[in-house]
Amino acid sequence: MNQQNNVVGWFEIPANDLQRAIKFYEEVFGFKMEHHPMGELEMAWFPSDEEGKGAAGTLIHHKEWYKPSTDGVLVYFTSPSGNLANELANIEPAGGKVLQHKTLIAEDIGYMALFLDSEGNRIALHSRE
Repeated sequence: MNQQNNVVGWFEIPANDLQRAIKFYEEVFGFKMEHHPMGELEMAWFPSDEEGKGAAGTLIHHKEWYKPSTDGVLVYFTSPSGNLANELANIEPAGGKVLQHKTLIAEDIGYMALFLDSEGNRIALHSRE
């Protein structure tokens, strides 16, 4: 097998209140999200670039199929500023909660932090510095 791409191709983060979740992520990361209503399913896509590294993803709302959680799969966002302390400072003013402050993983890997988003999902941040 010739693996040229990362194995994750898409991710979905559940939201009980999609507009609140959009506002939270836009305030934390400083970007705009695209809202896509699809009947009973609603999505708000994170900005992405097909030529860029990493996976594209969405916030998603469906009253039966998706439930925010602090357990299970953990999504890591790469810090757009290059230093996750910048985005981490936006978490609580935007309505989230910092669970683990900036922590060194290893010199060659960088740093990580954990937070709860506005919907109660446990999410992580990563940066090299």
